[in-house]
Amino acid sequence: MPAGPGKLYRIAIVGASSLLGKELKQVLEDRNFPASDTILLDESVVAGTLTEAAGEATFIRALEEDSFESAQFAFFAGSAADAERNWPIAQRSGATVIDLTGAAAASNPAAVCAIPSLESALQRKQSRVNGSGKSAVHSSASAPAIIACTVAAALKDFETRSASIVLFPPVSERGQAGIEELESQTASLLSFREIAQPVFDAQIAFNLVSRYGAGSTAKLQDLRSAIARDVARYLDGRAHLPAIQLVQTPVFYGYAFAAYAEFASAAGLDEIEAAFAALHVKVAGVDDPAPTNVSVAGESEIHLARIEADPNIPNGIWIWGAADNLRLAATNAVRVAEEIVAGPLQ
Repeated sequence: MPAGPGKLYRIAIVGASSLLGKELKQVLEDRNFPASDTILLDESVVAGTLTEAAGEATFIRALEEDSFESAQFAFFAGSAADAERNWPIAQRSGATVIDLTGAAAASNPAAVCAIPSLESALQRKQSRVNGSGKSAVHSSASAPAIIACTVAAALKDFETRSASIVLFPPVSERGQAGIEELESQTASLLSFREIAQPVFDAQIAFNLVSRYGAGSTAKLQDLRSAIARDVARYLDGRAHLPAIQLVQTPVFYGYAFAAYAEFASAAGLDEIEAAFAALHVKVAGVDDPAPTNVSVAGESEIHLARIEADPNIPNGIWIWGAADNLRLAATNAVRVAEEIVAGPLQ
């Protein structure tokens, strides 16, 4: 990790009890980020929960006005509402904000979506330039935005005529409540009982849906729009913009996706796979099985099956892939921090 010489940083994680917050803490430790102290923050209802950080026992603290005092980095991995209320406070306290919820980008045009793994391929220096100095605000891309932008970046030199991607989100994208609802629905359906659906307001177990019920606080259409907005903002004309669709799946973890692209002229499948590999995407070998949301658990990279030509459309290809949604998003956020620690590009 490109840390400064011997310098240690005080870190605050907001939403520490969330699935993404827990994953973020683990990735910081796994990548040996130079942290002198990690402050775990969350809503008052979970304050006092015993946990650990860097092998030491600690407690989750209630999120308060002075929570960010002396913190150099403030990661927001909980609810968008918490991030919206508190990222300006963290910034005023002198912390560099890295927001994983999308709230900062929605309210601050200077908070540009950051994907360090694609900066070189797309000839961007935005993640470092955008406030590499004190009190900067960075919006770390979500897992689906990283996937869509990676597909676009890999195909950018192949005369892309059209591209589309269907994303299959897991219920863990809706947090612990989403996981518990799928567990409950599965058990109820197998026992011929009425299902509970407070999160999705729809049957998710043993089902695929393109919309949540009217009573759901989150709308799949809004999530799709947010992903599309972030992808367009990040690519910024540097690669062909893909059409994006979401289909909710009855799986707990792991984002799967199917992408289609059509080119103006023939493109070699080996060349396209090499373009993905250059972006640190893991492409299956000839005899390897295709990735699944189960096989990518715990992996930090996007995994692809061998790319296939469409049987009917000349110069059309299909791409199947999967990624650990929590690990991918958390690793991206930590890489943003690593880029900042390394110092601004000249």
